[in-house]
Amino acid sequence: MTPPKLQKIAFVGDYLPRKCGIATFTHDLRASIAKASSAECVVVPMDDIPGGYLYDQEVRFQVVEQEIEDYRAAADFLNFSNVDIVCLQHEFGIYGGPCGSHVLALLQDLRMPIVTTLHTVLSEPSQTQRAVMTQLVRHSTRLVVMTERSRQTLINTYSVDSDQVDLIAHGIPNAPDTDQQVLKEQFNVKNKAVALTFGLLSPGKGIEHVLGAIPEVVARFPDFIYLVLGATHPSLIREQGERYRISLERMAIELGITKHVSFYNRFVELDELTEFIGAADLYITPYLNVQQAVSGTLAYAFGCGQAVISTPYWHAEELLADGRGVLVPFADSAAIAREIIGLLGDDNRRMAMRAEARRLGRSMTWDHVSESYLASFRRAQRELSSHRKPLAVRTLDEQPLALPKMQLDHLQHLSDSTGIVQHAIYTIPDHAHGYCTDDNARALILTVLLEEQGNDSPTVHSLASRYAAFLNVAFDRDTGRFRNFMSFDRRWLEDDGSDDSQGRALWALGTCIGRSRRPGLAAWARELFHRAMPECEKTTSPRTWALGILGIQEYLRRYSGDRVAATMNQRLAARLIQLYDATATEDWPWFEHTATYNNAKLSQSLIVYGRGADDSRATDIGLKSLRWLCGKQLSPQGRFRPIGSNGFSREGTATAVFDQQAIEAHAMVSASIEAFAATKDPFWDVQAHLAFDWFLGRNDLGQPIYDASTGGCYDGLMENQVNENQGAESTLAFLLSLVEMRGLSAAMRVNSTSA
Repeated sequence: MTPPKLQKIAFVGDYLPRKCGIATFTHDLRASIAKASSAECVVVPMDDIPGGYLYDQEVRFQVVEQEIEDYRAAADFLNFSNVDIVCLQHEFGIYGGPCGSHVLALLQDLRMPIVTTLHTVLSEPSQTQRAVMTQLVRHSTRLVVMTERSRQTLINTYSVDSDQVDLIAHGIPNAPDTDQQVLKEQFNVKNKAVALTFGLLSPGKGIEHVLGAIPEVVARFPDFIYLVLGATHPSLIREQGERYRISLERMAIELGITKHVSFYNRFVELDELTEFIGAADLYITPYLNVQQAVSGTLAYAFGCGQAVISTPYWHAEELLADGRGVLVPFADSAAIAREIIGLLGDDNRRMAMRAEARRLGRSMTWDHVSESYLASFRRAQRELSSHRKPLAVRTLDEQPLALPKMQLDHLQHLSDSTGIVQHAIYTIPDHAHGYCTDDNARALILTVLLEEQGNDSPTVHSLASRYAAFLNVAFDRDTGRFRNFMSFDRRWLEDDGSDDSQGRALWALGTCIGRSRRPGLAAWARELFHRAMPECEKTTSPRTWALGILGIQEYLRRYSGDRVAATMNQRLAARLIQLYDATATEDWPWFEHTATYNNAKLSQSLIVYGRGADDSRATDIGLKSLRWLCGKQLSPQGRFRPIGSNGFSREGTATAVFDQQAIEAHAMVSASIEAFAATKDPFWDVQAHLAFDWFLGRNDLGQPIYDASTGGCYDGLMENQVNENQGAESTLAFLLSLVEMRGLSAAMRVNSTSA
């Protein structure tokens, strides 16, 4: 069957003017396909900065990298735009969610063939990376790799059918014939031996090992100069500034080679790049990651006819085999020096290497590469009917509501230089009630979870620092306990805080240690954590024990060998189990004779502990008690109905319906997600969505508790109306629920096995 003519092709991935290798690749591939065919070539880029970039007109739809709903919206846009083929660029770091899992939300809803170019193929992926790759392969009609090593890794590591994979080289421009001496004069390096490295600067590029080689090279070739061309990677700039570049400059000074090194700190266009390559005598890629599947800079330099010295990462090992280039061990300055001297001292060998590179490079030009991609596209069209699944249709009652976008406006509104204010009058912070440790601990957990999901913006970092500073001053180092309430004028209103605030603060500290990538935050939290942990055992509150378990389990994510913490965790869990055994009956499988507030945290803590300690009885108690609580918190209409705070639920009596509090919905969301992680039972996914949908209006009054205009959350559901104040506890309950539901959504996509 002849496939229909390609009329519209969509390219998905980073795109110029964003400064990264994949953005350049997507731009060049799109331009070459547009030139080689009559198809309309449109682009859907990922935006990693607010407002995105100033794109050219071929960009038709933009996706905010960390917003899951943008991926679903992009799928709708492409489906209804009559796109014939989607050409996706994949690398784990360019999409939102754990290991870039947000992209699966786009792929699973697309109805046309998908050809995915894999820029990274890991032979030893993490569990999440493997799961994402498995789903990526399942949703892709065809896969494109750029090296034979990557193809073999797909087959051997991910059990991909070899017939699904196309091997297409990284494209390169048609290099013009140039006069090297003219170009050397242009760059003021006439009569000098020139080595070049180009690309966005980051520590993984290994530039320091070339600098370490230069003193030995200069001793043999006094006129040697090393050109380092490229701006610092934008994400590195946002995280660390120019720390790496400055360290390289300092190293050059210490080695006494400043006259032999030149840094060009800018992102150059293609024409200027080819001139730099033409002026160089040899090219060096000292990269440090052996599993680098492809290097655009290596392809460009080699294809333009350069003699190349490289470390043996996968792409270089394959491209430079059989004497087409020189391979040196990783991080070996002496070997780099030896090979530079060898090539500069042997003109015949170097020129022969350059001639062979230029010959092979002719098959790598974008003209040839675009034809190979078009062939892959046409094959994907033929295979669509046997590869893609039909669109599922669900009734309104079966569909969970869409997750809102993460909006932090009201959180920032409630937060000042001291911390987060407890209460609000409508949306106005109520300073009369000051601050508390409970809310600042919740807020700190939220910022760490946001950071973990990729939202590590300066705003989130600033908020995290404020909440951490509050906990730091709240901690009484003489007693090992946290004070809770502080007035607006920064006076403590008590000498000792509630037991709950101790457990909640420990939970926040453990989360910082177990999940944050900010070394300073984790180090600070570790010092307080060890001082605060013993006090949890001295309390008599089951909820404090539960919160303490959650905090310790977070800590053990990073320090699993800490026997003191593990033993404390075991003792706290044993207390909860003992309480359950003393109270639970067949009709009332609960820890107390009254179910009061924050109930699901008791069940969640035992599920978390049981999974971490491989204690099946703890897990079973957690799951059984949580399932019972789900039934108790279900309305006759099948909606989530949290136990009301006006009377709670006492064994043998009717359960209070109002007032319904946001903290209960969040506790159920969080516990259900933990139960799903433990069992993979879809029942828990349903329970998490039921509880979350309570915020969005699927509740007894049919009124939204979440305020989409502010990003805040109302302070509960009363019998006849919503409490319209938007305080910290309720707002944080919603935001924590949202960030955790985003994680569940990613997990469901990653773990999906549906055909």
